[in-house]
Order: sequence, then structure tokens, then C-alpha cells
Amino acid sequence: MNKYVLKSNRLSKKYHNNMALNKVNVSIKKGSIYGFIGQNGAGKSTLIRVVCGLAYPTTGTIELFGKNSDQELIEARKRIGTIIEGPALYPNMTASENLEAHRLLKGIPGKECIEKNLTLVGLQNTGKKMAKNFSLGMKQRLGLAIALLGDPEFLILDEPINGLDPMGVVEIRELLKKLNQEYGITILISSHILSELHLLATHYGIIHEGELLEQLSATELNEKCQQYLHIKVDNPDKAATVIERHFTTQDFEVMPDGSIKLFAFVDVPGEVSKALTNEGLVIEQFMPMGEDLETYYTHLIGGVQRG
Repeated sequence: MNKYVLKSNRLSKKYHNNMALNKVNVSIKKGSIYGFIGQNGAGKSTLIRVVCGLAYPTTGTIELFGKNSDQELIEARKRIGTIIEGPALYPNMTASENLEAHRLLKGIPGKECIEKNLTLVGLQNTGKKMAKNFSLGMKQRLGLAIALLGDPEFLILDEPINGLDPMGVVEIRELLKKLNQEYGITILISSHILSELHLLATHYGIIHEGELLEQLSATELNEKCQQYLHIKVDNPDKAATVIERHFTTQDFEVMPDGSIKLFAFVDVPGEVSKALTNEGLVIEQFMPMGEDLETYYTHLIGGVQRG
């Protein structure tokens, strides 16, 4: 069984003189939540449009569920649900009527899926309320209910939390986690709200000016962005002994410049500084350090821009 739902091989897309995608090799594993990160115009939406068959690549190929011929891709796309540039809703229809209209357009037999999907996204009690009177969060959830018609295995969402209030963001996040963990749906989610992706994604792809700079797992990102206490004292060897003895940990590293990275007890810096001071050590520098996804991303594209 193929373990990737999507792979691209040197995928490029050129609009006039603008290279929107430049030899992109993306790989999305089955069962993952893939956070697709990039500034506006970086190439996120272009790649999504190519994957969904809404645009054709200039060069390169894509593979969906292990299939890559034109006819196979047409069939494979039936296994995908999408929200691109906002959900496509009929404003003067109810939630049920919206799903019924899309069910008929997709040729899906039986009406059982309507109530099932509305219940799944928490819109089963909206009754005769028109979609135009829904909150933005409700519209996004209705869009998800429509995208889930036909029980897709792969969900592609372009900026699904853009403009939502904090409660709406939490609702969408928890719903996407449920779809992934309980229903096994692989999700590609593009967003510029990096703090939210950090709470959701299992894997990341970072794209900048049409080029895929890096792909990494959440575990790899956390290792690169690990939080620690940066400590510099007058006697680093003694400090290392104090830390190991007092806190019963070896989860620290003495750097070549004599500073210490303490990866444990980051949440109780006062206790650490007190223990060092009580042993007669002079603290020259002492501060929490480390990166979050946003800082890591900024440093990564900053390095590209400077280069």
C-alpha cells in the first residue's frame, strides 16, 4: 500500500514571467496533518490548485495515492475534499439545503450523509437559518461538511481559519484533529497563522518564492525549536556539577563558549538561579531561549533573502 497521498516531482508552474512554483518536491504521508507555510504569493495556493486539477503544471508531475497518469489523477481526485478561497455556499439556503445541492452536484446517492456531516461539524440544529446569517465560523464548518461529502481520504484546506475569532479558531482546530485522529483523514492545511499550525500539524512544508525550502516533522521541528535556559556563570564546570547534583538531571549541554543550555526545569528558572547562587557562582547571563514555529520560519526565509 502506498504510504503517500501526495507526491510531486520537480513541479513547476510559470505565469508569464513569474515562476509561481519552482521544481517543488512535496511529500505528504497518509494519516498526517501537513501544515503548508508561506507568505502570500509564495506558491501555496498555486500548488493546491495544481493538485486539485484547477491549474496545469508547466513542468514536472504529481502523484495522488500512488497514481500519476491523467486518467488515474481524475479518479484519484474523487477521493479529495477541498475548501479553496473560502467555502462555496448558497447564501439563501439552509445548511441542509446546501449539503443537498452539493450532494446532487457530486452525484452522491442517498441523503443519509447530510445529517451525518452536519452532526460531525456541529451544525445539526441550525434548522431553517439561512447560510447568509451564519457566523464566519459556522460558514467554515458548513464548508467542511460539504468538503466531507463522499467520505474523502484527503482534505485540502486553503486558509480555513483566516478571519475567525479565537473561539472559531479553536472549534476548527478541534474538528480537524477529530477528522484526522478518529476518521483517519489526511489533511493539507495552508495558513499564515503559524502559532495555530504549531498546535495542529504533524508535518510541515515551508515554501518561499515558489521554492520548497524545507519539509520536516513536528518532532524534528520541536527538536530545532526546543526551549532551554541559557546560563553563563564564572565557573561552568562547577555549574554543571551543581545542576546535575541538585536537580538530578543530565538534560543539559555545556557549549564551547562555556555557556550552558539547560533543557529541563525551564518552567522554574528561579529555582535554578537560586541553586547556582547558593553555591557561590556568579551568574553573568541567565535567560530562557528557544524558538517557536514563527521565529523558525522567519529565520529560515530571512537566511534565504540575505543569501
